Amino acid sequence: MSPPLLEANRITVRFGGVVALNEVTAAVHVGERLGIVGANGAGKTTLFAVLSGLLKPHSGDVCLEGRVITRMTAQERAACGLARTFQRVQLFPELTVREHLVLAYRMRHGGHSLVRDLLGLGRSRSSSSPEESARVGELVARLGLSEAANRPAANLPLSTARLVEVGRALATEPRVVLLDEPTSGLHSHESAALGEVLRWASEERKVALVLVEHDFEFVMGLAEHVVALDFGRVIATGRPAEVRVDPAVAEAYVGFQRQVRTS
Repeated sequence: MSPPLLEANRITVRFGGVVALNEVTAAVHVGERLGIVGANGAGKTTLFAVLSGLLKPHSGDVCLEGRVITRMTAQERAACGLARTFQRVQLFPELTVREHLVLAYRMRHGGHSLVRDLLGLGRSRSSSSPEESARVGELVARLGLSEAANRPAANLPLSTARLVEVGRALATEPRVVLLDEPTSGLHSHESAALGEVLRWASEERKVALVLVEHDFEFVMGLAEHVVALDFGRVIATGRPAEVRVDPAVAEAYVGFQRQVRTS
């Protein structure tokens, strides 16, 4: 197998006296789908923040194609082809679905300033090159957003807005996409449709995907490799079928479910 595209190498993060991550290692290769699972408080969100550049670890490194990017900002990592989505949807309310994807595409390929486009000082948002129209149109169709393409984000239900955010990340044609709870707020059929889009992105466009998810079954059905965390430690890693039957994973999830039922 080729070297990892994105790698977290022995990452440790402390908040006061609490060790949120304890020498956590995880890696994703070109076109691979990596799932990060664990109960609440396992360290998933902290690891995601370290990978995306929002949080600096106390020790350990993040590498992109073997290059250490631990001290790079989130913006610098984005310029290197690292895209992400947010657990809380962050869209421009006045822009349409299509405009979100167009602007994301232009940020990566068109050499246009986002601020100038938003202020109407750059090329018209409705004026697209043939390649731009084809790329954006394909994403709109694959995400099932054709009927909502011209609706402002302010008028979108949460489930549709979340799909737009995933589309916006993919529109930058990234090398890696970090997906923070991508199925949150989606119905089962919407989650299934999203899973197909993500599978297409990894298999056809060779985008590496890192999913941080509470939906255990969604991860197990989509990921090719899974890392399970519990209290900041890696308790299992491997193929979904292997992680699913790991006794430590079963105990972590059973303990969490008991806590929920009794709280």
